[in-house]
Amino acid sequence: MIDCTLRRRFAFGVLYLSCLGPSCLGALFTATAVAAEPPRVLPAGQVPEDQRLQPLRDLNGDFPFTPADSTAAWQRRAERVRRQILVSLGLWPMPTRTPLNPVIHGRVDRDDYTVDRVYFESMPGFFVTGSLYRPKHATGPGPGVLCPHGHWANGRFYDTGVDKVRQEISQGAEQFEEGGRSPLQARCVQLARMGCVVFHYDMIGYADSTQISYQVAHRFAQQRPAMNRAEGWGLFSPQAESHGHSVMGLQTWNSIRALDFISQLADVDSQRLAVTGASGGGTQTFILGAVDPRVDVAFPAVMVSTEMQGGCTCENACGLRVGTGNVEFAALFAPKPLGLSAANDWTGRMATKGFPELREHYRLVGQADDVMLISRTEFGHNYNSVSRHAMYHWFNRHLGLEIDEPIVERDYRRLSTDEMTVWAGADARPAKGPQFERELLAWWHADTQRQLQALVPRDAETGRKFRELVGGALDVLIGRELPDAADLVYDQNYKEDEGDYLHMMGLLRNVPRGEALPIAFLYPKSWEGQVVIWLTDRGKAGLLDGQNQPTAPVARLLSGGAAVVGVDLLYQGEFLEDGGPLRQTGRVNNTREAAAYTFGYNRTVFAHRVHDVLSVIGFALNHETTPRRVDLVGLGAEPAAWAVAARAQARDAVGRLAVATDGFRFAQVQQIHAPEFLPGGARYFDLPGMLAVAAPAPAWIADEGETGPDVVRAAYQAAEGEDHLTLFANQAGQVEAAVTWLLGP
Repeated sequence: MIDCTLRRRFAFGVLYLSCLGPSCLGALFTATAVAAEPPRVLPAGQVPEDQRLQPLRDLNGDFPFTPADSTAAWQRRAERVRRQILVSLGLWPMPTRTPLNPVIHGRVDRDDYTVDRVYFESMPGFFVTGSLYRPKHATGPGPGVLCPHGHWANGRFYDTGVDKVRQEISQGAEQFEEGGRSPLQARCVQLARMGCVVFHYDMIGYADSTQISYQVAHRFAQQRPAMNRAEGWGLFSPQAESHGHSVMGLQTWNSIRALDFISQLADVDSQRLAVTGASGGGTQTFILGAVDPRVDVAFPAVMVSTEMQGGCTCENACGLRVGTGNVEFAALFAPKPLGLSAANDWTGRMATKGFPELREHYRLVGQADDVMLISRTEFGHNYNSVSRHAMYHWFNRHLGLEIDEPIVERDYRRLSTDEMTVWAGADARPAKGPQFERELLAWWHADTQRQLQALVPRDAETGRKFRELVGGALDVLIGRELPDAADLVYDQNYKEDEGDYLHMMGLLRNVPRGEALPIAFLYPKSWEGQVVIWLTDRGKAGLLDGQNQPTAPVARLLSGGAAVVGVDLLYQGEFLEDGGPLRQTGRVNNTREAAAYTFGYNRTVFAHRVHDVLSVIGFALNHETTPRRVDLVGLGAEPAAWAVAARAQARDAVGRLAVATDGFRFAQVQQIHAPEFLPGGARYFDLPGMLAVAAPAPAWIADEGETGPDVVRAAYQAAEGEDHLTLFANQAGQVEAAVTWLLGP
């Protein structure tokens, strides 16, 4: 073991990442036919004890919620989780609120309420469809209530049938043979009779919302080669994921626009807005409540639990539930009134696991009586009469309806499909199918880029806003900051005196995270306060040539007084039993080829590797012998991307960044299980956006042309740091130029 003094002196450095990919670098790393095996930290055949090697989490995992210790701590946590939802759903920034152009027609008149047919545009040419229930004898504006329907067959057109409703009546789940055949219509009718204006709208792919099909939105199973392309991509493709486009994002946007629609009606009191739905409609309810402050009261039925988080593709998005879950999403609604129901399904244990924590959370924020659970586990998955009555009383109390209780449903005459459909005929239906899908996502992408272009830094203030939005998004996409020094432990087990330098190795552990990195240090005896941590496609073995001697650029850094560090990132070097490079990342046990089933609950390998770089930086920065400067270098596509992403998170903690990007862009990744896949990575100016966030920190950039990406140049100019940006346009001599720059004053 190295003595304590030497351990402290060696724990700092310049981070130097290099790649074997580009032909211009190949000659530097060509192994001889008798290449020696590089030294190891662990015995041959043994991999690090790292929790990331355990089976991946999926939607059926355990998602507990722990209340915060204080309101201040919760406010910080709530901001982070809410931002995670918005970024994961492609709603950071929100799409432009284009004109709704609502059409309300085809009124059906009942005894004490009316029902209109409605459609409007949430995005240009993309229609939200539904039924608008209104009380006939209201004396003034009433509360507005949104009713997303969930995964009942045919959605708004659902009819359970005579046999099923008779069975439910015998079980006490329903009261009426006519009205009970549509529990979806039943709640809308009763709420209208109570004085509410109710909008019952279609999920994408259901009833009248057929522009994106049910099979695509809810049953997507296999990647579609025709939709996986650099321009004109479709949902679930690598390109859609890298730009933050998902069915769940579109569906949430439809709910936000539905709230826009109902709150603008003359007979709606926009200060009393509520939402309730069950199952998938429950997911829409608590997500809308989490992200839109206009919702005053919510009742998500049979969905919030610490268990199954939502099985449909419309309930999952990459990054959404990494480190969080549905109970915490529901907690974001506090301190506003939140009612819940549980049944004999995945919510069955909510009364003892999940709800007590929610109640404690509401107590923390001073509203202990404003959260409620009705647990009726004698019933299966439902929004039956028993649960609906609990909701009516909850809304009566918290929407100020002042109706005498108990409130009791009365039977009603169901609407037929013909009475509900919003389209007058086949000719009236809007465009749909794959081409429409491509055009819709193209509009979404163009709208986002217009908004982001307006944020390109022009001065210090716009630079601050740029870092707030783009940096805030990257914080979610990468999901890690520099670790605390106390979290990092280095255990050394190898030391060799190589004459002018020491070669040392050991395990660097991030203890709270359960992560362990095999790491190597080449420490010059004439150290000048600079350390190079060199990450390659081969991990720490990339420091050495075929004879286990430092490669030429490493040797030059050592002779210049810089220590050099190499590390095996996740699934590199000693993480791999066969020693070969990782070609495909792991996936959860789900045959459907939607990225969100894996990456909605787990970080990508790319993000984990950036975490590893941050652990190394944190270790370098936080020891007693402080380095003169910590620099970060990545030469080649993937190492450059790791370096750039780590610098975007570490900011000025890294002294200098030198990268040769090989033109890498996340938008060019063609597979959802490629090691370089990063959901959302292309949305915020792609790799150049990450470079721009760290301006004006010193950067040397190759493979990005003579002038560099526009957003990078603008960010450095706005920060008055143009002299900190060096662009290298030659293909030849990149390594030598990068090392010269690093060793310069």
